[in-house]
Amino acid sequence: MKKLTLFCLGLLSFSLMQAQDINDALRYSQNAIEGTARYRALGGAFGALGGDLSALSSNPAGGAVFTQSNATFTLAINDATNDTNYFNGFGSISTNQTDLSQGGVVFVFKSNTNSPWQKFAVGVTYDRTNNFNNTWNASGTNTNDDGQFSNSITSYFYDYADGLRLDEISTLPGETYSDAYKAIGDFYGFANQQAFLGFESYLLEPEDINNDANTVYYGNVAPGNFTHDYTYAATGYNGKASFNLSTQYQDNLYLGLNLNTHFINYNRSTILYEDNNNPGSVVNYAEFNNTLSTTGSGFSFQLGGILKLGDSWRLGAVYDSPIWYNIDDETTQYLATDGANGFIEINPQVVNVYPTYKLQTPSQFTGSVAYVFGQEGLISFDYAVKDYSKTKFKPESDAFFSAQNNAMANVLDVSQTYRLGGEYKIDQFSLRGGYRFEESPYKNGVTIGDLTGYSFGIGYNFGNTRLDLTYDKWDRTDNPSLYNVGLVDTASVKRSNSNIIISLNLNI
Repeated sequence: MKKLTLFCLGLLSFSLMQAQDINDALRYSQNAIEGTARYRALGGAFGALGGDLSALSSNPAGGAVFTQSNATFTLAINDATNDTNYFNGFGSISTNQTDLSQGGVVFVFKSNTNSPWQKFAVGVTYDRTNNFNNTWNASGTNTNDDGQFSNSITSYFYDYADGLRLDEISTLPGETYSDAYKAIGDFYGFANQQAFLGFESYLLEPEDINNDANTVYYGNVAPGNFTHDYTYAATGYNGKASFNLSTQYQDNLYLGLNLNTHFINYNRSTILYEDNNNPGSVVNYAEFNNTLSTTGSGFSFQLGGILKLGDSWRLGAVYDSPIWYNIDDETTQYLATDGANGFIEINPQVVNVYPTYKLQTPSQFTGSVAYVFGQEGLISFDYAVKDYSKTKFKPESDAFFSAQNNAMANVLDVSQTYRLGGEYKIDQFSLRGGYRFEESPYKNGVTIGDLTGYSFGIGYNFGNTRLDLTYDKWDRTDNPSLYNVGLVDTASVKRSNSNIIISLNLNI
């Protein structure tokens, strides 16, 4: 009878099965400066220039700026260092990665008639739009004690359990942890699973353990200090494949359209070790592991134009539509505790597969201006604006998604991006440099900080082949919470990301 009741309630509780949050939405809404070595050397300030395959992906009108068909391939070497401060603890972790981050081709067709449409171009490109590789460790003694164990992982489980019936978060007679964890997840959802872990591990104690209707719980840890060792490790990427159509009208106007397919591949694991010696604690040790695996695909389009004002000035404008994603998540969990009740291990070995959900990222507008010094060089500037508060989970009629959307509208903000780049040519050599500044997507400017980056590079033109080399670096400081509920204390993570980019450019 109990399982039948659980099943019926599960059919009415679809939204409770979701585990998505603002962090997920924001992760897939942000783009990094990736692409060819020349594009990155100028800080991505290519909106009014074109003539580069990553610039084509940025402003689709840039395809028609090419004077002949072209192919480019890019290898990127990434080094990421995260310096972390958590209460009295400091740590530093560095990771390295090498991969093919860009590739594409554009075919140029010149008109043989007297039509004002002088040129058409068709391109196919792939650009990695974000690199999710990110590892950091927060280790220290959490002294943020309010007398309610809010500085312990126990508070995470308590916040989920508070108000839930005991028979909705516990095992049946003869039922294994794995069977109970899976059944509770299938019929009740994520919140009940978290409460189940807290109760069965003895981190939580019900007010009346003999009453199935009990909804009041206490923590089995005493207030005081808790030593934490938390590791966050993520890998993966966002990628974009674009089909480009562009044209040149008379001598001064370039117009273009991109139809984009987007890819998500993201994997994350977090591990928390917690110790306490607080007098009165029943539980003195906890280990809590979580993994997330996300795949997704999406569609967007871009409309762009470039206008030449005389021989030197260029103006560019681009509209990037929202990306409409379909996303799939899978998670696993593990919890172990030790104390007066002995060592308790809850290892369900169950993969939670969540229903496919939809995410709509915000649109973006970009305006650009460039000044070209004949054949000697150029200076270019891009300004982009993106309102992250418009990010939405769908369907909006779902109560859980509606709550998340309201939260994003309240805490996220309009972010402005400024990019400046320059290039100077000396015979076959090109010297390049760039700077960029990207505002935080958060109203508080702290959860994710502002990004500052610079770059410089060199290129050599062999005739029909060009080789480009760029060094790119950016820094920002984030203050992520260890968890979204309960243990919400933050670590300060100073992120420093350095890249060496090599591109081979071929006229075909």
